[in-house]
Amino acid sequence: MMRLPSIETIWSVSAHNFNAIALEIFQNQAKYNTVYAEYLQLIDKQPKRIEHFTQIPFLPISLFKTHRVTTGDFDSERIFESSSTTGMGVSRHYVRHLADYHSNSLHIINNLFGDISQYEILGLLPNYLERSNSSLVEMVRFFMNQNKQEEAFYLYNHQELYNRILHSSKPIILFGVSFALLDFAKTYTLDLPITIIETGGMKGRKKEMTKEEVYAELKSSFPKATIRSEYGMTELLSQAYSDERMKYTAPPWMKVLPRDDTDPLTSNYTDRSAALNIIDLANLNTCCFIATDDIGTIYPDGTFEVKGRLDQADIRGCSLMVV
Repeated sequence: MMRLPSIETIWSVSAHNFNAIALEIFQNQAKYNTVYAEYLQLIDKQPKRIEHFTQIPFLPISLFKTHRVTTGDFDSERIFESSSTTGMGVSRHYVRHLADYHSNSLHIINNLFGDISQYEILGLLPNYLERSNSSLVEMVRFFMNQNKQEEAFYLYNHQELYNRILHSSKPIILFGVSFALLDFAKTYTLDLPITIIETGGMKGRKKEMTKEEVYAELKSSFPKATIRSEYGMTELLSQAYSDERMKYTAPPWMKVLPRDDTDPLTSNYTDRSAALNIIDLANLNTCCFIATDDIGTIYPDGTFEVKGRLDQADIRGCSLMVV
């Protein structure tokens, strides 16, 4: 197997060299990732004919539920697992080096906020804490440990969270799942300039709300708060964060591309809603090229919005590999 770039090399990716590095990784994964290689064969795509990253086929994300998606054979230091709100099984991400996930996540958030050791990190993540192997909990816990602070996760003990915020000697970054943040906002108000990072998560807990409605309710209780959103998933090593307009910016080694909402092979480069394909070059040991189940809008400046999810019908190509 050819030598892959290091995670540190991935951080140096820019618009100038993105295509070359993406193609190098693609050729490697097309050969040594058995699931991806089989998928490419089934859809009759020959890797040697791919000349630009926009031509790369994207692996349907549902295959992470049914197959071990890895490039090469290795022992995983951690296996991240998704929740299963639909009863359709869980996705698994086989993480070869946990330190790569830690350092990559830290690199991304430091670029956004500056050195996060200036902050106290809190987590209001009840549904994630109630299951094992959550990549989000692992990331937030690492941030806390990196700051040499005691772990500060909260389930439904909102009074303790409120007191912790009031008495903190540092600025606060609060990671919170949407339904829990809304419950907190119904009971407590804070006139402090905290940063809230909502991580999504309403299905099965509250009526579905638009991102605008969630932000508005949080702002009514926390008028001085800076509210952002985090876009990440079990199958990705990288995250994107939004601004207060709810538009996400991906790190330079991550690109979000539109496609037809039923066909992972068809790209449509407009600013209308489309299903989202993601290139995450940090996924060196799994698959960097993923056709997600998310629907959103991609703007000419590269920012994007996420507006919902596809229906549960498999996108074309998945059924070829069901075991």
